[in-house]
Amino acid sequence: MDFNEVKKKANEYEKQMTRFLRDLIAIPGESCREEKVIKRIEKEMKDVGFEEVRIDKMGNILGFMGSGETLIAYDAHIDTVGLGEMSNWTFDPYEGYENDEEIGGRGSSDQLGGIVSSVYGAKIMKDLGLIDDKYKVLVTGTVQEEDCDGLCWQYIINEDKMKPEFVVITEPTNGNIYRGHRGRMEIRVEVKGVSCHGSAPERGDNAIYKMAEIIEEVKELNDRLHYDEFLGKGTLAVSEIFFNSPSRCAVADMCAISIDRRLTDGETYESALEEIRQLAKVKEYEAVVSMYKYTRPSWTDLTYPTDCYFPTWVIPEDASPTKAMVKAYEGMFGKPKVDKWTFSTNGVSIMGRYNIPCIGFGPGKEEEAHAPNEKTWKADLVRCAAVYAALPTMYLEESK
Repeated sequence: MDFNEVKKKANEYEKQMTRFLRDLIAIPGESCREEKVIKRIEKEMKDVGFEEVRIDKMGNILGFMGSGETLIAYDAHIDTVGLGEMSNWTFDPYEGYENDEEIGGRGSSDQLGGIVSSVYGAKIMKDLGLIDDKYKVLVTGTVQEEDCDGLCWQYIINEDKMKPEFVVITEPTNGNIYRGHRGRMEIRVEVKGVSCHGSAPERGDNAIYKMAEIIEEVKELNDRLHYDEFLGKGTLAVSEIFFNSPSRCAVADMCAISIDRRLTDGETYESALEEIRQLAKVKEYEAVVSMYKYTRPSWTDLTYPTDCYFPTWVIPEDASPTKAMVKAYEGMFGKPKVDKWTFSTNGVSIMGRYNIPCIGFGPGKEEEAHAPNEKTWKADLVRCAAVYAALPTMYLEESK
């Protein structure tokens, strides 16, 4: 492979990639409202020469190049989180900005840059004759990831009947190659009480007071969770609290909390639920511990229910996709750092549920995700497109 030619071609497309990304940023596309973003991606895929482009019933866009039996996929979720407190922004999140090095705007790092580099990585493969009858490339722009990571790929695998040889997760990686991350789950703990008039609280049974004791136990549990040498420690955090009460002048008769539970390697949803169920105050107050379900319809009005469980995944350093990604990077940019994400990605389904290998490399930085004044770097778009273009050839060589 002529790595210099791949780099040269990627650099030639910097302006087109910048324009494409700025167009996507300008279209609000929070989870379940991504239709206009998907349609803009559809236009770009067709314009650059994808051989097949289709939108599935969930609203994910799938673009194909090549005709071989080996399917290699590049995944980019194209929904974004909201804007948060607008006073924290120094520029319009949808208008964004551009200078010689940066592109700003909501979704620039998390993770619209990933679809931009993927589309143009595939175009570079086609331009340079790197796609032959040995493999087919699939570029996906997936929906609802910010709401329910991996749900899109449950649909793609189960309903679209796509099963790639491996998948590149194009979430931001700070210029590194990532080979896994902790999983997560969303837990609800609910305790009941008995209401009474607030002037005589001793007549009732205050559910909020019960929950306060449970929260203290949950907080202490965080310090005792399992540690994995590569992924680090499991964690939990109380993220929401709810209550029922007849009025502000009454004792609460129900209180519930949501727990954001991060699962390291060696932990399961069953073990995480059981740890909470065994807490002394949870047992004393007969609190109900359960896992949330996700049932929100996509922008096409399709509902695809799932448990809010997102499994941990790690691909070995000596796995063929890992070694191929490292070789593709080394051929153009020197020795990469191989590491892990802090947050969660669609890999929770692709590899976590279905054991399809995943490897991560994407434009932007993790710390830009969900933050005000989000930005990415033009050099990252170019670098990722070049590595994506070289990867399938490296993988086929590695797999011989």
